[in-house]
Amino acid sequence: MFALIQKEINTFFSSSVGYLVIAVFLVLNSLFLWIFKGQFNILDSGFADLSPFFQIAPWILLFLVPAVTMRSFSEEKKQGTLEVLFTKPIKTWQLTLGKYTGSLCLISIALIPSLLYVLTIYQLGNPIGNIDIGSITGSYIALFLLSSLYTAIGIFCSSLTNNQIVAFISALFLCFIFYFGFSSLANYHILAAVSGFVEQLGGQMHYERISQGVIDTRDVIYFLSYILLFLFFAIISLKKGTIKQKIKPLIFILGATIFIFLSGNSLYKRFDLTQDSRYTLSKATKNLVIEAKAPVVIDILLEGDFPSEFKRLQIETKQLLEEFNALNPNIQYIFTNPLKEEALRSQTIMELQKFGLTPMEVSVKENGKTEIETVVPWAILSYQNNSVKIPLIKNTIGATSEERVQNSIQQLEYAFADGLTKLLHPKKHKIAVLKGNGQLPDIKIADFIKTLQNYYFVGAFTLDSVAKNPEKTLVDLQKFDMIINAKPTEAFSEKEKYVLDQFIMNGGKSLWLLESVAMEIDSLMNPEGASVAIMQDLRLGDVLFSYGARVNPVLINDLYSAPLVLASGQENETQFTPYPWFYGSLTKSTSNHPIVKNIESVKFEFSNQIDTLKNSIKKTILLTSSDKSKTEGVPKEIRLDNIIRRKPDISSYIQGPQNLAVLLEGNFKSAYKSRIKPFKIKSDKENSSTTKMVIVGDGDIIKNQTRKGQPVELGFDPSMNLKYGNKEFLLNVVNYLLDDSGLIETRSKEIKIAFLNIEKTVANRSIWQTINILVPLLILFCFGVIFSFVRRKKYQKKS
Repeated sequence: MFALIQKEINTFFSSSVGYLVIAVFLVLNSLFLWIFKGQFNILDSGFADLSPFFQIAPWILLFLVPAVTMRSFSEEKKQGTLEVLFTKPIKTWQLTLGKYTGSLCLISIALIPSLLYVLTIYQLGNPIGNIDIGSITGSYIALFLLSSLYTAIGIFCSSLTNNQIVAFISALFLCFIFYFGFSSLANYHILAAVSGFVEQLGGQMHYERISQGVIDTRDVIYFLSYILLFLFFAIISLKKGTIKQKIKPLIFILGATIFIFLSGNSLYKRFDLTQDSRYTLSKATKNLVIEAKAPVVIDILLEGDFPSEFKRLQIETKQLLEEFNALNPNIQYIFTNPLKEEALRSQTIMELQKFGLTPMEVSVKENGKTEIETVVPWAILSYQNNSVKIPLIKNTIGATSEERVQNSIQQLEYAFADGLTKLLHPKKHKIAVLKGNGQLPDIKIADFIKTLQNYYFVGAFTLDSVAKNPEKTLVDLQKFDMIINAKPTEAFSEKEKYVLDQFIMNGGKSLWLLESVAMEIDSLMNPEGASVAIMQDLRLGDVLFSYGARVNPVLINDLYSAPLVLASGQENETQFTPYPWFYGSLTKSTSNHPIVKNIESVKFEFSNQIDTLKNSIKKTILLTSSDKSKTEGVPKEIRLDNIIRRKPDISSYIQGPQNLAVLLEGNFKSAYKSRIKPFKIKSDKENSSTTKMVIVGDGDIIKNQTRKGQPVELGFDPSMNLKYGNKEFLLNVVNYLLDDSGLIETRSKEIKIAFLNIEKTVANRSIWQTINILVPLLILFCFGVIFSFVRRKKYQKKS
């Protein structure tokens, strides 16, 4: 059989046609990947990966493989040498396998020069070598399996005829049907009921799954089954006998193939080769996906001709949803383009905005040109007459395009898992929003409370009843799982503090949004433009001290801060002007904690510094001010003119980052341990069960703006058209404090996107284009010279 393999290779390369076929294959690849403008151009994509090559390769292989295999048996039949081969001591299956292996070796030789593409993106990566070798390895495995299938089909078609052209066209047609045909048929409405099964019959879905870098045994078995099927067809075709005699083995082979195919679908394993395990779902997400007992339909409004960054987001979203579907077929998805009809574009945008699906106008710079594109980066999950909308893009303030793509992809699994949680999980936790101590009014926290109500039961709880019946107040409070204390301004009595303390001792979670300095931005909006910041004693110091933290009566002055927008003029002539405002710290955490990972900058207002104290409690600093910060004691007069019209003394900002938000976890000691209790209860606890709390040195972090008496979305500044991360941060805090499924941990997942070094790419574009066109041809030429030399020497010795 080895002699047959050698004969196939020698025959192919003994004529100029063989070199021409491979040269055309290499040139076409190089032109599409490095020269022609379009979605396959790697240099224009901005990403350091070979996915464009593996997207276009199946199309080009459609022509290459039939060109290689068409003469395998056709030429033998035409010249009458096939009968001579059958007179040799060789079996039909050995002959077929020899021809198949020889042709596959030729295809593999044609693919070897493409390794130069890997070297190119390795050198152009930012930094050098920033590529995902695991993903590329999986893609090459997928390409080899697809080539093997194409080759088996080509060998079968060649066994049917003595005409090479007929063999080429029939192989081309069958390869097209098995790769693209079934996938296209699955999209027809008439086959909607069996679309999933029809799509599985084609090779496109299986090829694309493996090319992501995920080796799924179902996909491998698919290719092996069809390869064996067509090789057996070729063997039966070559054997002598009537059609009636060949039907029985054909039926047996078809049955065996179906059995293997079905067995592979029922018993399978997946191996994620990507370096960041991006296609390995977290345990919590898997549990959620499996829970869907009825169809969950996901509409992704991200279809169309996009800039490269949104194309990558589209691809990553599709790949994630494919993982969901592979785990549970009830998760179904479809990509649609809501702006497809140009005539209805304006009306469609208005309708989308009405439903909260705001389109984005993005400025994209490609090839030195800046273009404005409109995209709708949203997904809608529907389940049993309920629906949830999910934003797919994160517009981080000040982020570059690369950072925007990175952050958006990082949050995809969490975003969809969060949406599934809303649809599949009934509310079970109860949150008490404390009232009675001058906390923020309902209108000021309305947006965040409305958001919380999507996940939890939320209700107001007033501590006024403590004065009359403190024990009953404690019993009622313990019916809740968590309390939110949003910017109290009136001191707490000892009885109120003891109720809160015992709530925590019994395992209750808590979010403290506290200020030890009384100062409001509205107090500066007077003719003098001045006010005095004074200490505010809420009498909570001893309680927090026993837990391990302290909110100090100092203001944080931070050079990295949100602007203050002031209005001037009247009515239609009103102008809004932003000024530097150093009391509005703008934090951007670099921590890997799931509460703050990948969130946008959080805006503070007159924030206070937090100290952590030594005890057994685990403390995690969630947010801090910037390196260019300083603290200011009170009382202190604050004048607008001194802030917005004078340049700050930068040399005074030397105190470094100041703690603004702290997470405490562990077994807390009661603030009333070894002390006289304000009132008696039957089950007083001096040490808590394991629980957790978050303390934030600012109450305004939860306060939303209002417009015409209606709350504006928390974190959104309408005057600047900016969205800060306040709501995302607070929602993550609540989810983390109450989450018992581990879902919040999906935020910690690292997904690394490999980008090209744009400056290096632009500067050396022509060089790399020349290298990737000429070097593969040079390799082929050198191979031809060496092959001819060795062959000539061999026959000279024989003569």
